[in-house]
Amino acid sequence: MNTRRQLLTAVVAFGLTWGAASAQAQETLRVVTDATFPPMEFVKDGKRTGFDIELIEALGKAMGKKIEWIDIDFKGLIPALQAGRAEMAVSAIYITDARKQVVDFTDPYYAGGLVVLTRKDGPIKTLKDLDGRKVSVQVGTKSVSYLKEHYPSVQRVEVEKNQEMFNLVQIGRADAAVTGKPAAKLFAQSTRDLTVLADQITTEEYGIAVSKRLPELKTELNEALKKIKADGTYEQIVNKWFEAPAQ
Repeated sequence: MNTRRQLLTAVVAFGLTWGAASAQAQETLRVVTDATFPPMEFVKDGKRTGFDIELIEALGKAMGKKIEWIDIDFKGLIPALQAGRAEMAVSAIYITDARKQVVDFTDPYYAGGLVVLTRKDGPIKTLKDLDGRKVSVQVGTKSVSYLKEHYPSVQRVEVEKNQEMFNLVQIGRADAAVTGKPAAKLFAQSTRDLTVLADQITTEEYGIAVSKRLPELKTELNEALKKIKADGTYEQIVNKWFEAPAQ
């Protein structure tokens, strides 16, 4: 009898220990990212940084959970969630119907899309002002096809590199550049002469991808997102990465 009781006690103790370890493991969220897309996520001085990185760290803090970062190529982010290698993915991932078939998304946390970068003292103040103007775009990007279809009167100046596209606006050889919002905002921060129009050409929303096996995590993240928006943390992160004036 004593032997059986000792065995039962040992089993219960083991179960409690395993349960505690399992609960502790759930307190750490594994997050995959491709830290090669400033200002959303990138590596500086050997450390990950950027808007997405700070956002996830703030959400983790609001949820009382630790964040474990895992670096992976962009094309492998969603497969990593499907395979159970991580619970979440954040890397400037647009919410699309195709992606929603295989993963869940949180509420949108930032509106990306195509925007207009132009000189503050230039002639372009609204999207209508693009008509007939010289606009630099990067070859092979969505900007080229979108302008062809929706702004046929624009004089496109097609270049190979992002930097060249922005430089043409700075020196006055193009009236504006059309590109993705994060890159445009980042470059506008580097000079006092340029600005990004408030009206966007297109709007595509970023979301945090979550494994479909964890619907409760999506709910937790959405609540945490509401919390950091209410207490001003979210606004501070946005201002730091997208609205800070040029020095």
